Amino acid sequence: MSYVDEVIESVVKRNPGEPEFHQTIKEVLESIRPVIDANEEFYRKDALLERLTEAERQVKFRVPWIDDKGQVQVNSGYRVQFNSAIGPYKGGLRFHPSVNLGIIKFLGFEQIFKNSLTGLPIGGGKGGSDFDPKGKSDREVMAFCQSFMTELYRHIGADTDVPAGDIGVGGREIGYLFGQYKRIRASYEGVLTGKGLSFGGSLARTEATGYGVMYLAHEMLKINGHDMAGKTVVISGSGNVAIYAVQKAQQLGAKVVTVSDSTGWVYDPEGIDVEALKEIKEINRARLTEYINYRPNAEYHEGRGVWQIPCDLAVPCATQNEMTIEDAKQLVANKCTAVVEGANMPVTLEATEYLQKNGVLFAPGKAANAGGVATSALEMTQNSERLNWTFEEVDSRLKQIMIDICHNMADAAERYGAPGNYVVGANIAGFEKVADAMIAQGIC
Repeated sequence: MSYVDEVIESVVKRNPGEPEFHQTIKEVLESIRPVIDANEEFYRKDALLERLTEAERQVKFRVPWIDDKGQVQVNSGYRVQFNSAIGPYKGGLRFHPSVNLGIIKFLGFEQIFKNSLTGLPIGGGKGGSDFDPKGKSDREVMAFCQSFMTELYRHIGADTDVPAGDIGVGGREIGYLFGQYKRIRASYEGVLTGKGLSFGGSLARTEATGYGVMYLAHEMLKINGHDMAGKTVVISGSGNVAIYAVQKAQQLGAKVVTVSDSTGWVYDPEGIDVEALKEIKEINRARLTEYINYRPNAEYHEGRGVWQIPCDLAVPCATQNEMTIEDAKQLVANKCTAVVEGANMPVTLEATEYLQKNGVLFAPGKAANAGGVATSALEMTQNSERLNWTFEEVDSRLKQIMIDICHNMADAAERYGAPGNYVVGANIAGFEKVADAMIAQGIC
């Protein structure tokens, strides 16, 4: 049995009941197999893959808090610090009922390679809780965040581990978390990113992930002889990533015709109204059923179904495994040119393989949605320097980072005999940097 196969089998056996974690391990290790096979004896002796797939540290803790009725509630909190070979742990916090240790490990492992691809000195980590901020009052969210940070603060720091936001963790939550950290530690430091502009946040951070997705999509289309202008784009999700992916796609001359949330989806043949979407989701925190009040010619549908709409570019920005093999077949039948993952692993392995076999350009999330963490790292730099950069400066740096990621993954795929396979290219490009650092630092 090859070294790659041995490690995959071992990881699955030692981490039962964690399908998302198994999925990312298989996807990454299979795609870097050419690198491992070429250096198998050396990597095996160094147990490099065993060390890479085992988190350096994982913490689970109790989070008690009091709701508005005076009832004590208890949630689980997590922080998985996966790999610090190239810098302090960096990765978001997710507050959602679906969160469990396996989900956090999957996200943390993906983060290693995503962070490496940015070219910035940041390692991989992830955290969160099964707490659901939806339907909670501001006071309840604050009570939870303060309790969560009362344990988390022991494990993080500006040069140790710098969390950010993710699903369920926006500016409100980051503010409460930062305030509690500052209160406990009596220290004002850049320990969290995604902060408000009045207390160390970075301009363009809100837009960064969505903008980055489209910067990479634009470059990928360009190097394959296509132009973003005039393309029809189908996007899922209606959170931060989706909203700003819609905005940037429109700025690049494309027409985005769908968005979705957990209850349904919107088809607007005239193009999604970004300002209406922002008001519904960012201000009113309402459902997409409200969209037709702003755009009467649009259609609202219950359930899921965005991938049935004919498009040139499909961008899943909601959650993991949202695009299935049946969706992939529909996209191929509709002559879709490219799929770009805006969320973390939103396309199943089966669907990914089908899209690639049928000539659809495919950009994996660890490359395409790296703009958020890249700009978080730029926020860390500004905090360290006690400076604030302009929106244009941050956006310019972000754009160049995403262009570089696109070319690096394309070049890596070419070097290892898989031209155009950007899953292979992204994983290899991210792996090489981390592996070199791990080897240089000895067995640790």
